[in-house]
Amino acid sequence: MRVVLDTNVLISGIFFSGPPAEILTHWKNRAFESVVSEPIITEYVRVTEEIAKKFPQLEIAEVLDLFIVNSKVVDTRGLEIRLCEDPDDDKFLECAVAGECQAIVSGDKHLLKIKEFQGIKIIKPRDFLDNCL
Repeated sequence: MRVVLDTNVLISGIFFSGPPAEILTHWKNRAFESVVSEPIITEYVRVTEEIAKKFPQLEIAEVLDLFIVNSKVVDTRGLEIRLCEDPDDDKFLECAVAGECQAIVSGDKHLLKIKEFQGIKIIKPRDFLDNCL
């Protein structure tokens, strides 16, 4: 199964316990393949740098690098999906389409409102754990 993790899920999974952390454990155990694109990587890095400024004692950059290196990177150039209320979220749909994913896991209300796009489920972390793994 190929899956796109929204930034909020990845960052929450790194820092906290609960469903996002469980999802990352399943990813480490190869229960699914993570798919990313350059725009998503850029957002992951931006958010990571913001957190690192607030919490310099954390080694989040290394964890993020491992996640990216062990994810499938897809090219979304030429895909222009304009569906989300927040246009910044469209990159997750584009990545999922380009990567032939089965799901986008997100806590973002704008993405979750869509529910499904071209056969790709858009689901909360707990629902992903309960229904997809």
